[in-house]
Amino acid sequence: MTKQTAGTGANHRVVSREEWLVERKALLTKEKELTRLGDSIAEQRRALPWVRVAKSYLFDTARGRRALADLFEGRSQLLVQHFMFGPGWKQGCPSCSYMADHSDGMVAHLAARDVTLVAVSRAPLDEIERFRRRMGWRFPWVSSNGSDFNYDFGVSFSAEELAKCEIYYNYDLSPDVEEELPGVSVFYKDEAGQIFHTYSTYGRGVEVMMGTYRMLDLLPKGRAEREVPHKMEWVRHHDRYESAPAAPAGGLTDALFETFKK
Repeated sequence: MTKQTAGTGANHRVVSREEWLVERKALLTKEKELTRLGDSIAEQRRALPWVRVAKSYLFDTARGRRALADLFEGRSQLLVQHFMFGPGWKQGCPSCSYMADHSDGMVAHLAARDVTLVAVSRAPLDEIERFRRRMGWRFPWVSSNGSDFNYDFGVSFSAEELAKCEIYYNYDLSPDVEEELPGVSVFYKDEAGQIFHTYSTYGRGVEVMMGTYRMLDLLPKGRAEREVPHKMEWVRHHDRYESAPAAPAGGLTDALFETFKK
């Protein structure tokens, strides 16, 4: 066994192909265990009971006002990204944008499996459309402004809640007091038109949309994130990597990203 030279991964072990294969196969056993565990958890997720959505929600869309049922676009399953973009913000959350950068490539494949993907934010539609044009995205993105939708599904918080300096987020009380936080929610519509809430995930659960993270996890340097509360501090809007650090989104602070560790 030798040591790698400085500049290519100082002090990392370098071994023969035969020795490498022994350790790689041992790791493969653990990877398969993780895959089987993931399959088991996915089955348990699908077995969760559902909650009927009785309240009416209206959204502003490029085609006018639409009800929640209309967002399914004729399909039975709806996947919602709760995109952090509040009224009056200059731009959407950088980390939610990082999530959304993966969406356009998924839309057609999800549709082939009876799934409609849509992003929902509280910002007015004209503010959403202005930012969407800048980012070059095509996936459906609607405004829940004036609706209780974001509040009811645990990603937006009222002035009264914020004044208490403690909010209920990710199924528990959280000290991360912000008006907007990220999430992913799933809905099902049956043949009778009834809508059911089947699942939501928050905090680090939203990494399900971050395919780039999955790729970085394969690489020698991994995610290379510093030990700071907001580990995604390196993330920029994709049109800002070549320039100075991204301008802060209006009303947004780094403190909220503490939730991504949980």
